[in-house]
Amino acid sequence: MPVVRIGTRSSALAMAQAHQVAALLAELGAETALTEYTTIGDRILDRPLSAIGEKGLFTAELEADLRAHRTDCAVHSLKDLPTADPDGLTVVALLEREDPRDAFVVTAGSTVTSLADLPPGARVGTSSLRRRAQLLALRPDLDVQELRGNVGTRLRKIDEGQVDAALLAAAGLKRLGLGDRIVALLDPPSWLSAPGQGAIAVQARADDEPMRALLEQLDHAPTRRAITAERALLAALEGGCQVPIGAAVVPEGDTLMLHACIADLSGRTVLRGSHAVSDAAPADAGVALAQELLAAGASDILDQLRATGGGRA
Repeated sequence: MPVVRIGTRSSALAMAQAHQVAALLAELGAETALTEYTTIGDRILDRPLSAIGEKGLFTAELEADLRAHRTDCAVHSLKDLPTADPDGLTVVALLEREDPRDAFVVTAGSTVTSLADLPPGARVGTSSLRRRAQLLALRPDLDVQELRGNVGTRLRKIDEGQVDAALLAAAGLKRLGLGDRIVALLDPPSWLSAPGQGAIAVQARADDEPMRALLEQLDHAPTRRAITAERALLAALEGGCQVPIGAAVVPEGDTLMLHACIADLSGRTVLRGSHAVSDAAPADAGVALAQELLAAGASDILDQLRATGGGRA
């Protein structure tokens, strides 16, 4: 079996995810080699992601080399990928999902244990428009500030007192062995994470049948079912990764329920809905719920976001 060349971003979290894929491939008898990339999203840190206005902020460089046969597959945080596969490439495997929730993190030594404990005017950092909107909907008295950088950089900025607290993906903290920094987890359906959050995607060339056959063995069916519903909603709303849309598939008894929300940037308008997810056609739930949200006024929110430049992917 030839060595599998894996493309990955060079951040600590991305490397941890790539090593997870490499370990699973090793169990199948494959040797691997990692190729590291610094993407445009990693290089431009002085502007909000929504202001950069380009798709593929964390994926374009990896995808270019994958198309050019310089690598055999690429490992991504799924939420960084557009809902439509780029030309010639496809997501072959979704690894078993880590905790998809958002995590509340505070300055080391702080006695604050929840969002409710924060005093009025407290500074909360995030680079996500979705988190910003939900924060302001819940606590309009907070000062929500832009917080960019990899996980380590964000934690350092918190501990230096640049902000009083921050919201990060629980999955990233746990994969880096930093789960002890989590003060509280924000649970669905009252708080919704990004569609696909917590999932690792393995991308390959669509015409590389031997590589696809190998990588497909890593696919986790329950994760793919939930992700399919969440991403179908995102696609039907035509929302990119920089639109305030939250979605989560949650078990409720014997049923899987897709919960979703879309908000304006101020958090004053938040539309919510839910729909049962079928095993046979999970994407149908996402499409149906998107249609319900659009009929309830989501189209007006999306038009406003695009008009102000806040809905760029």
